[in-house]
Amino acid sequence: MTTTLAGGRAARRQTTRRIRPRRSPAVPLLLLVWAGAAAVLWLWWHDTPAVEGNTGRILNAGRITGLLAGYLMALVVLQMARVPALERRVGSDRVARWHAMTGRYTLSLVVAHVVLTMWAYTLQAGRPLGGIVRETVESVEQMPDMGKAAAGTGLLVLIGLTSIGRVRRRMPYDTWYHLHLLTYAAVFLTFWHQISTGNDFAVTPAAKTFWYGLYGVVTALVCWYRIIVPIRLNRRHRLRVEAVVEETPGIVSVLIRGQRLHRMGAEAGHFFRWRFLAPGMRFSSHPYSLSAAPRPELLRITVKAIGDHSERLRELRPGTRVWAEGPYGALTAQRRSRGKVLLVAGGVGITPMRALFETLPGGAGDITLLYRASSTQDLALWDELAAIAEERDARLIYAVNGPDGVRPDISSENLRQKIPDLHRHDVFMCGPAGFTHAVYEALRGAGVPARRIHHESFEM
Repeated sequence: MTTTLAGGRAARRQTTRRIRPRRSPAVPLLLLVWAGAAAVLWLWWHDTPAVEGNTGRILNAGRITGLLAGYLMALVVLQMARVPALERRVGSDRVARWHAMTGRYTLSLVVAHVVLTMWAYTLQAGRPLGGIVRETVESVEQMPDMGKAAAGTGLLVLIGLTSIGRVRRRMPYDTWYHLHLLTYAAVFLTFWHQISTGNDFAVTPAAKTFWYGLYGVVTALVCWYRIIVPIRLNRRHRLRVEAVVEETPGIVSVLIRGQRLHRMGAEAGHFFRWRFLAPGMRFSSHPYSLSAAPRPELLRITVKAIGDHSERLRELRPGTRVWAEGPYGALTAQRRSRGKVLLVAGGVGITPMRALFETLPGGAGDITLLYRASSTQDLALWDELAAIAEERDARLIYAVNGPDGVRPDISSENLRQKIPDLHRHDVFMCGPAGFTHAVYEALRGAGVPARRIHHESFEM
């Protein structure tokens, strides 16, 4: 059995909209971040009239790394706040990569700060370098808020270790996710140490005011977008499971009914974080893309069973309450800058591509969908795709393995043969990381500029 969602009026109106590309604010935001780092360095420079001796150099290196670590901690939390301007304009995948990179830099600076500062204190006390452990213990016991800072640093190290690629891939997603939330506790614990023992904040009251303001704004954004906005969304729309339908072996669609869903701001290409309030699933929140354009009272996701959570979706009963957070993602029509578009889907990556195939503005022949799967049996939502292609006079191409298992050729030359004017297209992609990387290289070889290849990938 398969689901078939007929194109609603809103979806049909979407296909006739004008193309209004929206630029990503990523570059201005990065410049702002670097300006903030420069301001932090200026604060140290302003409060340090002179650096004398080897001990002084080591101590001030510890101060610099501490200030930069404190600044980056605020950015780490900001990147977890799910601010719409970041999630929908910059892109959830890029923000996730920024978060991972910022986290690595922060942990490195924190470790350097601890080592350098304790080394300098050890030299000031006239102890040999081997006494650094004793000096650290005494500092934690005697200095204000150092115990909290030590606990926060320990949590940061734990989070950093569990975020290493190999370690993370071996952990259940839910375990890693909930451990990662300890970042909030780690930042809270280390903040007070910065204020009470930071020389720069004692010397310059304006710096302390700025630091309180920085962390206060970030805290407010987290509380608003991670707590208040989801509560309002779910109270307003009251989502429940309508039906669960098997599309192909191992792939199911979940239809979710709610009230006034057209006011959620969701678009084709967006995803939500879904929590199904069923036994064994209440504490699991996973991201799944919409597999059809939003209807006024109906949403749909289509999921491949590749883990405990996704496998349990087929057991959901109609009426099960759903808690959603979103919409997120920047893989929407707003990325488009050209009249013609190629959509490329690999496996279950068809879900956002199917929604875009239905709604992207365009006339006859403007939209092409290339769908890669292992076999024809794995082509989920194929009947819907064929119906959309016929209705819109769009082009639908499937690429499956041959009878002998030979993979189809998706090279630059083959793509140019099938789509001679490919270099004039925008391209939207979704699929496994290896697949999207190979297609990206083929598209670049076919002359498609990188700025017109749009995809979201959460591989870090």
